[in-house]
Amino acid sequence: MHTDQPQNKLLQQLSDEEQQRIMRHCKTVNMEFGQLLCEEGKNCGYVYFPLSGFISILTSLQHNQRLEVGLIGNEGMLGALSCVDVHASPVQAVVQGDGTALQIETEIFATELKHCVKLQQLLQQYLAFYVVQLTRLVCCNHYHETEPRLARWLLMTHDRAGGDQFFLTHQYLASMLGVRRSSVTEAAGSLLQKKIIDYHRGQIHILNRAALEKACCSCYRDLLDKQQLFLPDLPYPNTGFVR
Repeated sequence: MHTDQPQNKLLQQLSDEEQQRIMRHCKTVNMEFGQLLCEEGKNCGYVYFPLSGFISILTSLQHNQRLEVGLIGNEGMLGALSCVDVHASPVQAVVQGDGTALQIETEIFATELKHCVKLQQLLQQYLAFYVVQLTRLVCCNHYHETEPRLARWLLMTHDRAGGDQFFLTHQYLASMLGVRRSSVTEAAGSLLQKKIIDYHRGQIHILNRAALEKACCSCYRDLLDKQQLFLPDLPYPNTGFVR
């Protein structure tokens, strides 16, 4: 049972009483890089509210390839679809950044959801944004060049990482973006040469956030705007963009 104010930004939108109704059923769990939280085609069984760290949402391609179509940090939740009677997950969820999350059984969460109008509203708003994020990233992966897509991905990760440094290999990045490793190496090398990022043994360090925003494609700004449209009460990331 938890009594402290949650670090999840969705849960923070609830009243103290509403938070306690949910959090009394939650337990805090560790999330480790590469951990599978939800398998495609199966029932996750749990809803997760990240407190720190972040989760990749992946879809299947041919030849056992995966492509990232979403990213969830402490601004969101994993398992929302199971609360609207979608029990077989259409995607895979894998921890991409170490952290912790509040975990609650799906059936218990669905029961509490019936008694909390505000949470129902938040869930509907979040699902709307979730669909927008998914479709936008699919389009981004299809139409945009590797370097601006990499910059967009680094910004989205930076927003959720809780710091300027995080661990990631070129091979994992290539898998997330659906490109060859050599393409990621070339794109990362360009950002490195411009002193926008530093990269050493899997550790990525964001050196110049403003320059990274200029290097990214339009999808990053568009997703921020859509988040404000569907989830207006959530904090806006600290960017150089004018709201």
